[in-house]
Amino acid sequence: MIRALAATAGTVALADQLLHATRDWGATRGEATRVLPGDELVPGSVEQTTLAVTVEAPPEAVWPWLVQIGRGRGGMYSYDRLENLIGLDIHSTDEIREEWQHLAPGDRVEVVPAGYGPIPQGYSFPVAQVLPGRALVLRQAPPEHPWNAVWSFHLVPHGPGRSRLLSRSIARRPSGIGLRLANRVMEPVTLVMTRRMLHGIKHRAERRFAEGAPVPVESPTAAP
Repeated sequence: MIRALAATAGTVALADQLLHATRDWGATRGEATRVLPGDELVPGSVEQTTLAVTVEAPPEAVWPWLVQIGRGRGGMYSYDRLENLIGLDIHSTDEIREEWQHLAPGDRVEVVPAGYGPIPQGYSFPVAQVLPGRALVLRQAPPEHPWNAVWSFHLVPHGPGRSRLLSRSIARRPSGIGLRLANRVMEPVTLVMTRRMLHGIKHRAERRFAEGAPVPVESPTAAP
């Protein structure tokens, strides 16, 4: 019995170490500690994750894919089959569409449709900041959401014709044990899905850029 408990404790500890090791998956130390747009929206004691990939395309060629994320728009560029297996009806596009290129503070990025069984009210992220070609900041805050958090995406030039695509999640540490447990259960899933999302954007942007598609002209910066 004692051996079984010790083995279980060891497994949990190892899983927790692995989880912390992947919280900044693909990001350099400088990227993980850098202050990014949107961080200021959740001050104080927070939990933070930064994921990153290198894209063989400049930021202005990546932005059109990023700005059209969302259910009913360009999709989430992640594991569509898994998302649709649980009924989310998300379909990631392989094309850039003009009608999905416009987001402004106050708009919403939907990920769960209204009427969905476990979450009948649906789930969406209000857009907090849009810095075209640079950053897209999505917000969660009570009472609409159980978490006080920001989910943001950032494009950083990385040499000629290259960029770094970052995803930053920053959240106030929840006080209730229920939310803390929910965070621990969902965090590995979120990390894997978000990493796949970054790679989905990366591959689409690289393919289109390599094909010689015209790089969009950066639009005026939207007000935060």
